[in-house]
Amino acid sequence: MSDTSYTTTNTGNPVAADSQSLTVGADGAIPLIDTYLTEKLAHFNRERVPERVVHAKGGGAFGVFETTEDVSRFTRAAVFQQGTTTEMLARFSTVAGEQGSPDTWRDPRGFALKFYTSEGNYDLVGNNTPVFFIRDGIKFPDFIHSQKRLPGSNLRNNDMQWDFWSQSPESAHQVTWLMGDRGLPASWRKMDGFGSHTYQWINAEGERFWVKYHFKTNQGIEVLSAEQATEIAGQDADFHQHDLYTNIADGNFPSWTLSVQVMPYEEAKTYRFNPFDVTKVWPHADYPLIRVGTMTLNRNAENYFAQIEQATFSPANFVPGIAASPDRMLQARIFSYADAQRYRVGVNHAQLPVNAAKTQVNSYSKDGAARIDFPPANRPVYAPNSFGGPHADPARAAESTGWQNDGELLHTSATLHAEDDDFGQAGTLYRDVMDDDQKARLLAQITGHVGAVVNDEIRARAIAYWSNVDIELGAKLGAALAMRAAV
Repeated sequence: MSDTSYTTTNTGNPVAADSQSLTVGADGAIPLIDTYLTEKLAHFNRERVPERVVHAKGGGAFGVFETTEDVSRFTRAAVFQQGTTTEMLARFSTVAGEQGSPDTWRDPRGFALKFYTSEGNYDLVGNNTPVFFIRDGIKFPDFIHSQKRLPGSNLRNNDMQWDFWSQSPESAHQVTWLMGDRGLPASWRKMDGFGSHTYQWINAEGERFWVKYHFKTNQGIEVLSAEQATEIAGQDADFHQHDLYTNIADGNFPSWTLSVQVMPYEEAKTYRFNPFDVTKVWPHADYPLIRVGTMTLNRNAENYFAQIEQATFSPANFVPGIAASPDRMLQARIFSYADAQRYRVGVNHAQLPVNAAKTQVNSYSKDGAARIDFPPANRPVYAPNSFGGPHADPARAAESTGWQNDGELLHTSATLHAEDDDFGQAGTLYRDVMDDDQKARLLAQITGHVGAVVNDEIRARAIAYWSNVDIELGAKLGAALAMRAAV
């Protein structure tokens, strides 16, 4: 059956020619009145939005989250009430790589989720690791700059990375994860996801709890060797994106089981280390996993740019029953992520279909570029008002932070808990979690990475860094580096 549609301009006007510009004679100049030509070229020049500064390379899919367990004693959030099924979007990504970089570079993977709940959108922005490199958002731009490219050569640089890491000891736990097997997942389907930060859950009676999110892959963990990852990077830069898209298209829908760790509110004050420090994990022996439900991805995007590239996520998007914690990195991200989306996609990004809430939006925001939605003509555009406009309802609202603050304003990294050291959990991960083969692969990876450092002082600091993680590991690293230098 033939297609009887006809080409138009973006404003619906019929077009005379698809392939030939209007010219003065057969070989003359092109006049500006060829508006279809100028529209095509002008739009082409503007068909990209700025790529994300962080997490630029990624892909995703739509799905559902089903709450299968009763966790109402911890939260009143509608999305986490037993029997509730919620539409959602997931986006996976690398952290440091730009668009076009290989999916299989060694890097943490972003694990960003948007739940289209009956109380508005809830975004959970995490990674495939339960910890992060730094605990204070004031260092985030510096950390990312150290992982990107030198301003002169525009090349990535091991000296720059280890200069930052070796002077930021709180990074040790995450770097141990990164240099280990989990730094190279075989696919997005076969990696875990974590909220990483500590959040608050609040139940219907107003009781508050501290929680951490764990999404365990139901496909099983699978990782790549460094050699496999390098080979794949040269063959298929979009390896992980291909894997996710193809499996969903074939009906092989990946799923994850969500469990949470729950800490009673008062216990945070006297726990043995700071439970709001994102460089730390909570031992499962202290706070075992409590099952919540299942996330299943079952629908590919119809258009990558419209539905994945323009998707915006922000940990500022809470729903009633969920709130922030004193986690410094989380608090910084609450501002930074939302602001990045206003710059990248526009101040009205929340009105795009992929970002729009499934519930009614009654906001007093107005105007701005690319405004799509607007209130009725007779509705007030300010509050308070006397003309029946929407009004705040504390009973419906997401809770305020709620934790007690009674100190003076300080710039401090003081430790308030007995085990607030930087290297302890990284050492435990190495000694007690990794088997001998994993330890050997970690040593080989560190040796190669630190071996590429040119500056002697930075290299010495890197060896000291790993000695602080584990004295035997540091000694093995020093010996391996000396052997490389002797060859």
